[in-house]
Amino acid sequence: MNTTLEERDGKFIAKLEGEMDTAAAVEVEKVLKPLYTSSGKDIFIDCKGLEYIASSGLRILLSILKGALGSGSRVVLQGVNEDIKNVFALTGFIDIFEFE
Repeated sequence: MNTTLEERDGKFIAKLEGEMDTAAAVEVEKVLKPLYTSSGKDIFIDCKGLEYIASSGLRILLSILKGALGSGSRVVLQGVNEDIKNVFALTGFIDIFEFE
């Protein structure tokens, strides 16, 4: 799993590539921890390279969303493939996240 995070033009941009299984989620959470308190900056998460997401990965994204909503920020998931969108649909998260 490869995870990057940068701040550019007043927003956060994260990139997820690979399989976010339970083991990888620990490292992903360390990288994305600053997003838990986004300080009013919008968050864009590039998921084009994300091949799999486990429940621990969903928990991380939900924690980011909760922090962002509390500060008036948006969280936008970009390039999510159909398999992962199905996971969001099955868990009911499809209606609480913004997709592009």
